[in-house]
Amino acid sequence: MMITLLFIILSFFPNIMNDPENFSKANPLITPQHIKPEWYFLFAYGILRSIPNKLGGALALILSIAILFTTPFTHTSHVRSMMFRPFMQLTFWTFTTTFIIITWAATKPVEPPFTEIGQLSSILYFMFFMANPLLGLTENKISNLPALMAYPF
Repeated sequence: MMITLLFIILSFFPNIMNDPENFSKANPLITPQHIKPEWYFLFAYGILRSIPNKLGGALALILSIAILFTTPFTHTSHVRSMMFRPFMQLTFWTFTTTFIIITWAATKPVEPPFTEIGQLSSILYFMFFMANPLLGLTENKISNLPALMAYPF
C-alpha cells in the first residue's frame, strides 16, 4: 500500500519534494548560494563542504557514498542482532544522530558555526565505519571471557 502510494506520488507529482529556489534564473558564471542538492544527498554535500580543499572534498564525497557498500563486509560480531549488543546500539544511534546533523548542517549557509559542525560530524561519520569492525571483535572477546575464565588452560 505504501509503495503504491509512493509510486503514485512520484509519477504524478515528481517535483513535490524539490526546492523551488533551484528553478530561479541564475548567473551561469557563478554558483548561487541557495543551490543545494536534493534531500537524499545532503549528507554527502555536507561532507563535501566540510573539507576546504576541492579535491579532498570531492574524494570525501565519493568515499562517503562508497563506504556504505562496505558495511556488510565489515560485520565481525558473532551475534547478528544488535538487541544483545549495547555498545553497538550506542554506536548505531550515535551514527544516526551524526547523519542527521550532517544533513542539517548542509542546509545551512557556509558560515563559521556550521562549518565546524559539519567538519566534526564528518569525522564522526567516517569513524563509525572504522569503529564498527573493531567493536564487533571486542564484543567477541568479551563474550568469550567467561569461558576462558572457567577453563584457563
